Amino acid sequence: MKNLIIPHDYRNMLTREATESAIKFIKDEFQKVLAKKLDLQRVTAPMLVLSGTGINDDLNGVEQPVSFPVGSLNKSRVEVVQSLAKWKRMKLATLDREKVGGIYTDMNALRPDEELDNLHSVYVDQWDWEKVLDSSERHLDTLKKTVEKIYEAMVETEQAITERIPVIRPVLPKKITFVHSEELQEKYPDRSPGQREDLIASEHGAVFLIGIGHSLMDGTPHDLRAPDYDDWSSPTINGYRGLNGDILVWNPVLKKAFEISSMGIRVSPESLEQQLKLCGVEERKDLHFHSRLLEGSLPQTMGGGIGQSRLCMQYLQKAHIGEVQAGIWPEEMRAACEKNNIELL
Repeated sequence: MKNLIIPHDYRNMLTREATESAIKFIKDEFQKVLAKKLDLQRVTAPMLVLSGTGINDDLNGVEQPVSFPVGSLNKSRVEVVQSLAKWKRMKLATLDREKVGGIYTDMNALRPDEELDNLHSVYVDQWDWEKVLDSSERHLDTLKKTVEKIYEAMVETEQAITERIPVIRPVLPKKITFVHSEELQEKYPDRSPGQREDLIASEHGAVFLIGIGHSLMDGTPHDLRAPDYDDWSSPTINGYRGLNGDILVWNPVLKKAFEISSMGIRVSPESLEQQLKLCGVEERKDLHFHSRLLEGSLPQTMGGGIGQSRLCMQYLQKAHIGEVQAGIWPEEMRAACEKNNIELL
């Protein structure tokens, strides 16, 4: 409850029925535009993966997945996915690259360690996407061009929803600004990472924050990232590191930075070895996913996740993620939301 933001004089612009209709329109429209921009083919994704294979994602390295034994698998334990970064790379290895260079899917996950607030819930829904790269494409220009295409899809979908529902006004700028986390720390040395994000998003409206996971000049990372999907350690330019980042937009309702997507060029065998060593988890090299990557049997890729409920919340100018997804919330939070016109589904 301490993290719950109650906007002053908040009013819902849409009824619950209109909200449900708008959610469907946004999800249908955005995935159509995204698939066209990035040349992606839709695939079916798992909700469960076997424990002990290294396929599930550790996110920032500390979250514990939901797991349980399955009787028909001789009591082998399975885990509910937290995201699909590594699974998608393995999926692409099974497809004909001449026919399918990129994929996307609906990812539904459970993250029980999340602190529940306006933006975070136990249930996570996002579009997970992944594209095959040549080794020669593993550089910042590739990352930036892809970010620009994703952002174009975001702006075009916002235009479509505001034309459909005139009471909603567009708020996204036409272009996205690129900033490295090192530059952001230099600009705001006395602020926390979250405060820096708020300041830069407020200034530009939409920002791609590059290089999240490696230690900055002061010895601390902007934020933590698991060592085995995004490449956050490779040198780029100006002494900076990282081929990954987050799409942040300014949310005018909550008056704060709003993360829509985390994405990046994925680890090569070399950067995987380096990042496992930096994080002190070199024993992972023996897991199924990691050993396949190190032996060179998985393609070079880039990819990420784009929050479905986050996008709906931004477009429909909602104050709480529970207004665009059915979730489980503390009674105290439900009562505070109801008192302040925040209608949780």
